[in-house]
Amino acid sequence: MKTTPYFENDVRRRRPYLQSDWIELTIARPDFKDMQPDGRKRFWKFIPELDKYLRVITLEDGETVLNAFPDRNFKPEKKR
Repeated sequence: MKTTPYFENDVRRRRPYLQSDWIELTIARPDFKDMQPDGRKRFWKFIPELDKYLRVITLEDGETVLNAFPDRNFKPEKKR
């Protein structure tokens, strides 16, 4: 899994419970995906262990992870 220095140095420190498997699964088989105006890509996947959707944000290449977090405000019906 490719990551940015921000992800490794900041996100991993603040969210040590995030498993790489969850992040890779979210990118490979998202339940929902979207593109931000700046070209970065967002992926959502429901993770039963979190009981929430995980949002993973990648750079424009769609594989380099910039950020990942449980998205407590995500509403699947808004993305259909």
